Amino acid sequence: MTEPRVVYVGKKPSFSYVKAVLMAMKDGDRLVRLQARGQAISRAVDVAEICRRRHGIIASMLPETVSIVTIETDSVELQGEEGRTKTVSSMYIDLLGEGEMTEEE
Repeated sequence: MTEPRVVYVGKKPSFSYVKAVLMAMKDGDRLVRLQARGQAISRAVDVAEICRRRHGIIASMLPETVSIVTIETDSVELQGEEGRTKTVSSMYIDLLGEGEMTEEE
C-alpha cells in the first residue's frame, strides 16, 4: 500500500480540509490521511464524515465512494512553555476514494 497524502487538521473551518482532501484526490492521491491533535480531533471526525457522505458542493466532487479505511489513536508528548511536557491525544483517519470524480460544471 502506498503512503497516504497527509492533511493536518487544525483550527480552520471543516470545509477547508474537505477541499484539501478533494485537491489531493484530484492530484491522484486516492488515499488521504487526516491527522489531528487535541481539540482538532472532533473537526477531523467531522471532515471524514463530510467526505464519506459527500455532503455539500465541495464534497460532491469527491470520488463516487469515499470510505474510512483505518482510524488510529495515539498520544504525543509535546514540550510546553517553561520546559514542561504535556501529553496530547492525536488521531489519524485514512480515507480512500474509489470511482470516478465528478467534474466541476
